Amino acid sequence: MKTKAAVLYEINEPLQIEELTIPELRSGQVLVKIAYSGICRSQLNEIRGLKGQDKFLPHTLGHEGSGIVEAIGLGVSKVKPGDHVVLTWIKGKGAEIPSTLYKKADGSVVNSGAISTFMTKAVISENRLVKIPPEMPLREAALLGCAIPTGAGIVLNTLRVQSGNSIAIFGVGGIGLSAVLAARLMNATPIIAVDVFDHKLKLARDVGATHLINASQGDPLTTIMKITDGRGVDYAIEAAGRRETMESAFQAVRNNGGLCVLAGNLLHGERISLDPFDLIKGKQIIGTWGGETDPDRDIPQYIRLYQASKLKLDELITDTFSLDEINKTIDMMSKGKITGRCLIEMPEQDC
Repeated sequence: MKTKAAVLYEINEPLQIEELTIPELRSGQVLVKIAYSGICRSQLNEIRGLKGQDKFLPHTLGHEGSGIVEAIGLGVSKVKPGDHVVLTWIKGKGAEIPSTLYKKADGSVVNSGAISTFMTKAVISENRLVKIPPEMPLREAALLGCAIPTGAGIVLNTLRVQSGNSIAIFGVGGIGLSAVLAARLMNATPIIAVDVFDHKLKLARDVGATHLINASQGDPLTTIMKITDGRGVDYAIEAAGRRETMESAFQAVRNNGGLCVLAGNLLHGERISLDPFDLIKGKQIIGTWGGETDPDRDIPQYIRLYQASKLKLDELITDTFSLDEINKTIDMMSKGKITGRCLIEMPEQDC
């Protein structure tokens, strides 16, 4: 059985579209026909070598998607053939099978991890799958693998935002927009979106931001302090993955309990600088691991909210491309030309 996959052979080189042979399933593995894959900045950093040394080249990519189960290995009880599923990098219940190997026609090997979604069919570890109702659209379901669990998860699980809390979100890509959606759901106010692209800020306003700040046109901290009457916000989320925005997000939270959460990925080896006196004044800063998401608990909840028209996932999807357009998509993302979340749609005959 074959699959079509985007393979990274060399750092800072275009992905190569290859036909690979799917290996026999091992115990705890599941074969999924991919319907849609999301693309996260984490993959952009991986392609550019910004996450440090890559020991697994050549390898497949992608950690967020949706699809339909085609076959299961021994011991798999979480899903069965025909089930619709979300694929997520965040570990849930089930077997953990960390890697698999695909082969090319010449017999050479391509590495893959527990999850990969830049391919038409993929061998996935059981614990990276969540069964979803068949009536849940696979297009919107793809966002439940990373963007929503991380962005909305920070608001709902990490921060536990309440009605009336103030929040600033630095970087309104897929993660940041998901945080805006969740903040609106919880009736936070104000919800301040900070970015350097006006088209992204416009979408942030459409999905729930009450105030917009273009950081390329001045110091966002000055504006945040004006909006909050000099107090600062209760919460700040950094989802841009930049040193300057991480430092600004921390400075934007109020004294005596303001909390900043870092979700963005800095370049490997880069550091941020904080004034320790801000910590003494009661400002706090923490990281997050996928919005502290329990996939088997949280993804069904997000689906219920979507079905009740309370979580408008469709508003986040602004662009759809084919797998053959993967390098064009990556280039557009790196230049900030994608407004919201973009998806890779697999051919119907394969998904």
